[in-house]
Amino acid sequence: MPEASLRQLAKVVRSKNSGPFEITFDVIFDRKDVYERVRDSDVLQAERLAQIYGVGVNDVITCMFFEPALAFKLTLRRTWGQGTTGERDTFGAQQHAPLLDIRIP
Repeated sequence: MPEASLRQLAKVVRSKNSGPFEITFDVIFDRKDVYERVRDSDVLQAERLAQIYGVGVNDVITCMFFEPALAFKLTLRRTWGQGTTGERDTFGAQQHAPLLDIRIP
């Protein structure tokens, strides 16, 4: 099976507010074999995702696969408080883009 980006494999990749100091990311698959491929690749690791988002690994609150939903969840501490001066995305809905191009073998 050829390498593919997460955007090619997932049905949904999204981010959203998870309270005033956290942002959460959901990657949802519509096929179990694709879910298992991504899970078994070990690409979505806390250390790598922290690096991609420019935060410390201690800022990764949740980094887990959830098989009943064929999903992956990542929750990070926000580097800014929701609604603070200079807020650039109060709903956290535009923060998932760096996940889209992650390559899965």
